[in-house]
Amino acid sequence: MGWGWGWRPYVPVAQRRRKAILQMEKLRKKGAAIAPVRIEGRQIARTFWGKAWCEHLEKFSDYENRLPRGRTYVRNGAVCHLEIRKGEVWAKVMGSHLYEVQVKVKTLPEDRWKTVKERCGGKVASLLDLLRGRLSERVMEVVTDRDSGLFPRPKEISLACSCPDWAEMCKHVAGVLYGVGARLDERPELLFLLRGVDHKELVGSAQAGSVIARGKKGGKHKKLADGDLGEVFGIELAAPPRKAHSARGGRRTARRLGRRGR
Repeated sequence: MGWGWGWRPYVPVAQRRRKAILQMEKLRKKGAAIAPVRIEGRQIARTFWGKAWCEHLEKFSDYENRLPRGRTYVRNGAVCHLEIRKGEVWAKVMGSHLYEVQVKVKTLPEDRWKTVKERCGGKVASLLDLLRGRLSERVMEVVTDRDSGLFPRPKEISLACSCPDWAEMCKHVAGVLYGVGARLDERPELLFLLRGVDHKELVGSAQAGSVIARGKKGGKHKKLADGDLGEVFGIELAAPPRKAHSARGGRRTARRLGRRGR
Protein backbone atom coordinates (compact mmCIF):
# COMPACT_ATOMS: atom_id res chain seq x y z
CA MET A 1 0.00 0.00 0.00
CA GLY A 2 1.60 3.22 -1.13
CA TRP A 3 1.56 6.19 1.23
CA GLY A 4 3.50 9.44 0.85
CA TRP A 5 7.16 8.70 0.13
CA GLY A 6 7.15 5.20 1.53
CA TRP A 7 5.06 2.36 2.86
CA ARG A 8 3.06 2.19 6.03
CA PRO A 9 4.81 0.00 8.60
CA TYR A 10 3.62 -3.60 8.86
CA VAL A 11 1.23 -4.15 11.76
CA PRO A 12 1.55 -7.61 13.40
CA VAL A 13 -1.62 -9.69 13.55
CA ALA A 14 -1.80 -9.70 17.37
CA GLN A 15 -1.49 -5.92 17.47
CA ARG A 16 -4.11 -5.52 14.76
CA ARG A 17 -6.53 -7.71 16.72
CA ARG A 18 -6.03 -5.67 19.88
CA LYS A 19 -6.64 -2.46 17.98
CA ALA A 20 -9.76 -3.93 16.39
CA ILE A 21 -11.19 -4.96 19.76
CA LEU A 22 -10.53 -1.52 21.25
CA GLN A 23 -12.10 0.28 18.29
CA MET A 24 -15.20 -1.92 18.37
CA GLU A 25 -15.62 -1.40 22.11
CA LYS A 26 -15.57 2.36 21.55
CA LEU A 27 -18.27 2.05 18.91
CA ARG A 28 -20.40 -0.20 21.12
CA LYS A 29 -20.23 2.33 23.94
CA LYS A 30 -21.58 4.91 21.51
CA GLY A 31 -24.56 2.65 20.82
CA ALA A 32 -23.45 1.15 17.51
CA ALA A 33 -24.56 -2.42 16.70
CA ILE A 34 -21.36 -4.26 15.79
CA ALA A 35 -21.38 -7.55 13.86
CA PRO A 36 -17.80 -8.84 13.42
CA VAL A 37 -16.88 -11.74 11.15
CA ARG A 38 -15.38 -14.60 13.13
CA ILE A 39 -13.65 -17.51 11.42
CA GLU A 40 -12.82 -20.70 13.28
CA GLY A 41 -9.91 -22.60 11.77
CA ARG A 42 -8.62 -22.13 8.24
CA GLN A 43 -11.84 -22.70 6.33
CA ILE A 44 -13.64 -19.44 5.61
CA ALA A 45 -16.98 -20.88 4.46
CA ARG A 46 -18.42 -24.28 5.33
CA THR A 47 -21.99 -24.37 3.99
CA PHE A 48 -23.32 -24.55 0.43
CA TRP A 49 -24.23 -20.85 0.18
CA GLY A 50 -21.03 -19.54 1.78
CA LYS A 51 -18.81 -21.76 -0.37
CA ALA A 52 -20.79 -20.97 -3.52
CA TRP A 53 -20.30 -17.21 -2.95
CA CYS A 54 -16.54 -17.53 -2.53
CA GLU A 55 -16.12 -19.98 -5.41
CA HIS A 56 -18.19 -17.76 -7.70
CA LEU A 57 -15.98 -14.70 -7.11
CA GLU A 58 -12.84 -16.77 -7.57
CA LYS A 59 -13.97 -17.77 -11.08
CA PHE A 60 -13.34 -14.27 -12.47
CA SER A 61 -9.92 -13.18 -13.61
CA ASP A 62 -10.76 -9.64 -12.43
CA TYR A 63 -10.66 -10.93 -8.87
CA GLU A 64 -8.53 -14.07 -8.73
CA ASN A 65 -5.24 -12.16 -8.28
CA ARG A 66 -6.59 -9.77 -5.67
CA LEU A 67 -8.87 -11.93 -3.54
CA PRO A 68 -6.13 -14.02 -1.85
CA ARG A 69 -4.89 -10.89 -0.06
CA GLY A 70 -8.16 -10.76 1.84
CA ARG A 71 -8.13 -14.33 3.17
CA THR A 72 -5.57 -13.54 5.85
CA TYR A 73 -7.48 -10.43 6.88
CA VAL A 74 -10.79 -12.18 7.40
CA ARG A 75 -9.19 -15.21 9.10
CA ASN A 76 -7.35 -12.95 11.53
CA GLY A 77 -10.49 -11.14 12.62
CA ALA A 78 -9.70 -7.87 10.85
CA VAL A 79 -13.27 -7.56 9.50
CA CYS A 80 -14.63 -5.90 12.64
CA HIS A 81 -18.11 -5.23 11.33
CA LEU A 82 -20.08 -6.44 8.31
CA GLU A 83 -23.67 -5.56 7.46
CA ILE A 84 -25.55 -6.80 4.42
CA ARG A 85 -28.43 -4.71 3.10
CA LYS A 86 -30.40 -4.59 -0.12
CA GLY A 87 -27.90 -3.80 -2.85
CA GLU A 88 -24.91 -3.11 -0.59
CA VAL A 89 -22.49 -4.33 2.04
CA TRP A 90 -21.04 -2.01 4.70
CA ALA A 91 -17.99 -3.03 6.69
CA LYS A 92 -15.20 -1.84 8.96
CA VAL A 93 -11.78 -3.42 8.54
CA MET A 94 -8.77 -2.99 10.79
CA GLY A 95 -5.47 -2.47 8.98
CA SER A 96 -2.89 0.06 10.05
CA HIS A 97 -6.06 2.10 10.76
CA LEU A 98 -9.78 1.32 10.90
CA TYR A 99 -11.08 1.60 7.34
CA GLU A 100 -14.60 1.88 5.96
CA VAL A 101 -15.53 -0.45 3.09
CA GLN A 102 -18.59 -0.26 0.89
CA VAL A 103 -19.49 -2.90 -1.69
CA LYS A 104 -22.42 -2.02 -3.93
CA VAL A 105 -24.18 -4.90 -5.68
CA LYS A 106 -26.87 -4.37 -8.32
CA THR A 107 -30.16 -6.03 -7.48
CA LEU A 108 -31.08 -9.05 -9.58
CA PRO A 109 -32.85 -8.00 -12.81
CA GLU A 110 -36.51 -8.99 -12.83
CA ASP A 111 -36.26 -11.11 -15.97
CA ARG A 112 -33.25 -13.01 -14.57
CA TRP A 113 -35.06 -13.71 -11.31
CA LYS A 114 -38.12 -14.88 -13.23
CA THR A 115 -35.96 -17.30 -15.22
CA VAL A 116 -34.36 -18.67 -12.03
CA LYS A 117 -37.82 -19.26 -10.51
CA GLU A 118 -39.11 -20.98 -13.65
CA ARG A 119 -36.09 -23.26 -13.90
CA CYS A 120 -36.35 -24.15 -10.18
CA GLY A 121 -40.13 -24.53 -10.25
CA GLY A 122 -41.30 -27.58 -8.32
CA LYS A 123 -37.72 -28.65 -7.50
CA VAL A 124 -37.25 -26.94 -4.10
CA ALA A 125 -38.95 -29.07 -1.45
CA SER A 126 -39.09 -26.55 1.40
CA LEU A 127 -37.76 -23.26 2.69
CA LEU A 128 -35.61 -25.15 5.17
CA ASP A 129 -34.03 -27.21 2.38
CA LEU A 130 -33.37 -24.03 0.40
CA LEU A 131 -31.59 -22.24 3.23
CA ARG A 132 -29.63 -25.31 4.27
CA GLY A 133 -28.50 -25.91 0.70
CA ARG A 134 -30.20 -29.30 0.44
CA LEU A 135 -30.86 -28.91 -3.25
CA SER A 136 -30.84 -31.17 -6.28
CA GLU A 137 -27.93 -30.93 -8.70
CA ARG A 138 -30.25 -29.28 -11.21
CA VAL A 139 -31.23 -26.48 -8.80
CA MET A 140 -27.61 -26.00 -7.72
CA GLU A 141 -26.63 -25.55 -11.36
CA VAL A 142 -29.35 -22.94 -11.83
CA VAL A 143 -28.62 -20.78 -8.76
CA THR A 144 -24.83 -20.94 -9.14
CA ASP A 145 -24.66 -20.40 -12.89
CA ARG A 146 -21.83 -17.95 -13.52
CA ASP A 147 -23.81 -15.71 -15.87
CA SER A 148 -27.50 -16.29 -15.12
CA GLY A 149 -27.61 -17.41 -11.48
CA LEU A 150 -28.12 -15.59 -8.19
CA PHE A 151 -24.54 -14.42 -7.61
CA PRO A 152 -23.34 -11.06 -8.97
CA ARG A 153 -20.85 -10.69 -11.81
CA PRO A 154 -17.93 -8.26 -11.48
CA LYS A 155 -19.67 -5.67 -13.66
CA GLU A 156 -22.56 -5.72 -11.15
CA ILE A 157 -20.26 -4.92 -8.23
CA SER A 158 -18.59 -1.63 -7.32
CA LEU A 159 -15.96 -1.41 -4.57
CA ALA A 160 -14.82 1.41 -2.30
CA CYS A 161 -12.47 1.62 0.68
CA SER A 162 -11.25 4.60 2.72
CA CYS A 163 -7.65 3.30 2.73
CA PRO A 164 -5.00 5.00 0.54
CA ASP A 165 -4.45 1.95 -1.70
CA TRP A 166 -5.17 3.03 -5.29
CA ALA A 167 -6.10 -0.49 -6.45
CA GLU A 168 -9.75 -1.17 -7.20
CA MET A 169 -9.69 -4.15 -4.85
CA CYS A 170 -7.43 -3.59 -1.85
CA LYS A 171 -6.89 -6.29 0.78
CA HIS A 172 -9.54 -4.70 3.00
CA VAL A 173 -12.19 -5.01 0.30
CA ALA A 174 -11.02 -8.56 -0.48
CA GLY A 175 -11.38 -9.43 3.20
CA VAL A 176 -14.94 -8.09 3.18
CA LEU A 177 -15.88 -10.14 0.10
CA TYR A 178 -14.72 -13.29 1.86
CA GLY A 179 -16.50 -12.06 4.98
CA VAL A 180 -19.77 -12.07 3.03
CA GLY A 181 -19.23 -15.77 2.33
CA ALA A 182 -18.70 -16.44 6.03
CA ARG A 183 -21.83 -14.46 6.91
CA LEU A 184 -23.91 -16.48 4.42
CA ASP A 185 -22.92 -19.57 6.42
CA GLU A 186 -24.90 -18.13 9.31
CA ARG A 187 -27.70 -16.37 7.42
CA PRO A 188 -28.04 -17.58 3.79
CA GLU A 189 -31.20 -15.52 3.30
CA LEU A 190 -28.98 -12.42 3.24
CA LEU A 191 -27.88 -13.32 -0.31
CA PHE A 192 -31.47 -12.83 -1.48
CA LEU A 193 -31.73 -9.59 0.49
CA LEU A 194 -28.53 -8.36 -1.16
CA ARG A 195 -29.92 -9.13 -4.63
CA GLY A 196 -33.31 -7.60 -3.81
CA VAL A 197 -35.45 -10.73 -4.24
CA ASP A 198 -37.66 -12.81 -1.95
CA HIS A 199 -36.21 -16.28 -1.38
CA LYS A 200 -39.63 -17.61 -0.35
CA GLU A 201 -40.78 -17.30 -3.97
CA LEU A 202 -38.52 -20.20 -4.93
CA VAL A 203 -40.54 -22.44 -2.64
CA GLY A 204 -44.02 -20.90 -2.45
CA SER A 205 -44.71 -20.81 -6.19
CA ALA A 206 -43.62 -24.42 -6.57
CA GLN A 207 -45.80 -25.63 -3.68
CA ALA A 208 -48.85 -23.68 -4.79
CA GLY A 209 -48.46 -24.91 -8.36
CA SER A 210 -48.25 -28.56 -7.35
CA VAL A 211 -51.27 -28.29 -5.02
CA ILE A 212 -53.42 -26.57 -7.63
CA ALA A 213 -52.40 -29.22 -10.16
CA ARG A 214 -53.56 -31.94 -7.75
CA GLY A 215 -56.86 -30.09 -7.33
CA LYS A 216 -57.47 -30.01 -11.10
CA LYS A 217 -56.65 -33.69 -11.55
CA GLY A 218 -59.73 -35.74 -12.41
CA GLY A 219 -61.92 -32.81 -13.41
CA LYS A 220 -61.62 -29.33 -14.81
CA HIS A 221 -63.85 -27.80 -12.15
CA LYS A 222 -62.85 -29.95 -9.19
CA LYS A 223 -62.74 -27.99 -5.94
CA LEU A 224 -59.69 -27.96 -3.70
CA ALA A 225 -60.06 -29.69 -0.36
CA ASP A 226 -59.63 -27.62 2.80
CA GLY A 227 -56.22 -29.19 3.43
CA ASP A 228 -55.06 -28.16 -0.04
CA LEU A 229 -56.32 -24.60 0.43
CA GLY A 230 -54.44 -24.39 3.72
CA GLU A 231 -51.28 -25.59 1.98
CA VAL A 232 -51.61 -23.01 -0.82
CA PHE A 233 -52.18 -20.03 1.44
CA GLY A 234 -50.08 -21.16 4.39
CA ILE A 235 -52.93 -21.16 6.93
CA GLU A 236 -54.72 -23.67 9.11
CA LEU A 237 -58.41 -23.97 8.33
CA ALA A 238 -60.57 -24.75 11.34
CA ALA A 239 -62.75 -27.87 11.17
CA PRO A 240 -66.46 -27.09 10.51
CA PRO A 241 -68.38 -26.84 13.81
CA ARG A 242 -70.69 -29.71 14.71
CA LYS A 243 -74.41 -28.90 14.92
CA ALA A 244 -75.39 -28.63 18.55
CA HIS A 245 -78.67 -30.23 19.69
CA SER A 246 -80.99 -27.84 21.49
CA ALA A 247 -82.01 -28.55 25.05
CA ARG A 248 -85.68 -28.84 23.94
CA GLY A 249 -84.79 -31.33 21.21
CA GLY A 250 -82.86 -33.42 23.74
CA ARG A 251 -85.81 -33.52 26.13
CA ARG A 252 -88.20 -34.60 23.35
CA THR A 253 -85.89 -37.43 22.38
CA ALA A 254 -85.66 -38.56 26.00
CA ARG A 255 -89.49 -38.59 26.35
CA ARG A 256 -89.91 -40.68 23.17
CA LEU A 257 -87.37 -43.20 24.40
CA GLY A 258 -89.15 -43.35 27.75
CA ARG A 259 -92.52 -44.15 26.13
CA ARG A 260 -90.93 -46.94 24.13
CA GLY A 261 -89.54 -48.42 27.32
CA ARG A 262 -93.01 -48.68 28.79
